[in-house]
Amino acid sequence: MKMQIKEFAEITGVSVRTLHYYDEIGLLKPACVDEWTGYRYYDEQSILRMQEILFYRELDFSLKSIDEILSSPDYDKEKALREQKQLLILKKERLEGLISAIDRAEKGENIMTAFDNSIFENYKQEVKEKWGNTDAFKEHSEKTKNYSREKWNSLSDEMNNIFGEFSVCMKNGMKPDSEDVQSLVKRLQNHITENYYQCTNDILAGLGQMYVYDERFRNNIDKNGDGTAMFVNEAIIICCCK
Repeated sequence: MKMQIKEFAEITGVSVRTLHYYDEIGLLKPACVDEWTGYRYYDEQSILRMQEILFYRELDFSLKSIDEILSSPDYDKEKALREQKQLLILKKERLEGLISAIDRAEKGENIMTAFDNSIFENYKQEVKEKWGNTDAFKEHSEKTKNYSREKWNSLSDEMNNIFGEFSVCMKNGMKPDSEDVQSLVKRLQNHITENYYQCTNDILAGLGQMYVYDERFRNNIDKNGDGTAMFVNEAIIICCCK
């Protein structure tokens, strides 16, 4: 079964623009391209590949890390799926625990233990070290190891200010490809590079996807205005495709 890119986008829930970008960076190539029309076509194997990508995106892996994992000669799909399932189960249990904690908090109970995420994070760390031990991850650990609480708060405020400006642009009717919005994308990218790790276009694109598909990030960014996270992601995709 062959699907044109629009149909494939509808089935997978990923935008056509994102699929173009995945093709460009080699993360998900079309099954074939019509040499006369240039139309991209996808098949069942494309769907399976996209499923793997989306699983890793749900677990906060960067696009670069996902490409490295899926391209590794040692990649064991069945084993990776089992690890992904375990991570998702832990994530589900944590969310259920937080929901229960809200119920207890309404009754005046102490719920501080509900914020202990160590089991999920430890298991996630093991998987990342095995499959996603990237230079960016190492650089982030080294660069931030001596940051004070004040430093972290300052960086968080600056990041929130950037997202706030994205929201203002969106509310003023600016397009994601406008000069002002693209300038904000570069400001975001520079902020990450200067304070955390070298934010390449691949990494930036992965972050843009995370802003949309990770509910925690999306909700936080959308506090500036509904749709801000999607607007930021669209602007990032345009920037990275230049």
